[in-house]
Amino acid sequence: MTEETWGQVKDELQKSLGRSNYTNWIEPLVFRDLKSGVATFDVPTSFIGNWVSRNFGDQIRHHLGKAGAPVSRIEFIVPSAAPAPSAQAANSEPRAAQQPVAKAAAAAVRPAEPGLPGAPLDSRFTFDSFVVGKPNELAHAAARRVAEGGPVTFNPLFLYGGVGLGKTHLMHAIAHELQASRPDLNVVYLSAEQFMYRFVQALREKKMMDFKGLFRAVDVLMVDDVQFIAGKDSTQEEFFHTFNALVDQNKQIIISADRAPGEIKDLEERIKSRLQSGLVVDLHPTDYELRLGILQQKVEQYRQQYPDLVLAPGILEFLAHRISTNVRVLEGALTRLFAFASLVGREITMDLAQDCLADILRASDRKITIEEIQRKVSEHYNIRLSEMIGPRRARTIARPRQVAMYLSKQLTSRSLPEIGRRFGGRDHTTVMHGVKRIEELKGHDHQIAEDLELLRRSLEA
Repeated sequence: MTEETWGQVKDELQKSLGRSNYTNWIEPLVFRDLKSGVATFDVPTSFIGNWVSRNFGDQIRHHLGKAGAPVSRIEFIVPSAAPAPSAQAANSEPRAAQQPVAKAAAAAVRPAEPGLPGAPLDSRFTFDSFVVGKPNELAHAAARRVAEGGPVTFNPLFLYGGVGLGKTHLMHAIAHELQASRPDLNVVYLSAEQFMYRFVQALREKKMMDFKGLFRAVDVLMVDDVQFIAGKDSTQEEFFHTFNALVDQNKQIIISADRAPGEIKDLEERIKSRLQSGLVVDLHPTDYELRLGILQQKVEQYRQQYPDLVLAPGILEFLAHRISTNVRVLEGALTRLFAFASLVGREITMDLAQDCLADILRASDRKITIEEIQRKVSEHYNIRLSEMIGPRRARTIARPRQVAMYLSKQLTSRSLPEIGRRFGGRDHTTVMHGVKRIEELKGHDHQIAEDLELLRRSLEA
């Protein structure tokens, strides 16, 4: 296989995978050789090799075969390091594989400066303690990529999702990893409120040049809960200029929020545009398997603290099913359960769990929201959430919108006028028409009926 053939394959991959996936994962690959049906590529880090193997290996082999270069296996090699696992390898990344890259880049970065305005990190929030599942797989992969400290690929990395889904955990994990592997970098993690407080303090004490100097001297800036600067005009102005200055210097920026940039009310349009220019990743609500995995990991930790405690079968499954909206609440429930059982010297049975956690279980009864329905339907039909509530009437948009209206009427207690308001201020008669149309369609359109059942199950999980 020649470089020209690989170039043709890359063009096909860009068409099939999309620009973002191509830029982040395929473009860094450098073709080395093809021998005995094994195609070998150089990659910047073993993590990229692992990710590409798991997620795009089959497609690469398919397009290579179509181009006249059939391969049975793909291997990835980090130059001057051990080979990365092949497409059949496990998904863990050895720390040793990162070191040559870190050492190569270290000489170009100046030593950390004292007194940088960061917030303390939580020692519990590391990659090792982060449980990965389908809802957070991409966010975890992107965070690991940034934590390698290599060349900036996507800037900023924007993580968003509801409360207790792991945004702050990943932010702390990135900072911990960078501090361990790249101590030469100036890594600053703080909340948007802390950024605003330091800005106001600098204004009051007439130390704006010091403020600007500190934040423009960082190598990696991490700002948590950026939605809190919305509506604060002067803080937004300074954040905008800080953001631009760091991007111009090719410094990494990592941002988190409780919603996507375009959905943050009172955030300046120019800041929304900048935040959307990098990689925007949604941490979806946890599914049952992920919640169960989190509980199992916590139990392993608690075993050291409560070695004699007996946990009856089915308890973790019960909690994973009943407490579905917030990981923090889920972990807190398990902590309370273990502490209570230890204090009273009893086995953790189903009766004890229901008595001990009665208030949490009542508060966690599943309440489906219109916003959740809109997001699920948008994802299912592969349209933007903004299109769902926007004015477009094209059938590819209008039908999913009617499905979402129908599910909102069926699964929530909201009135038709309120549902209409959540769909871009539509009249209640529009909602009535949409609901009636889906009622008619589901009787004879098997695809619509199947979509409704699938979405209902997903929302009620």
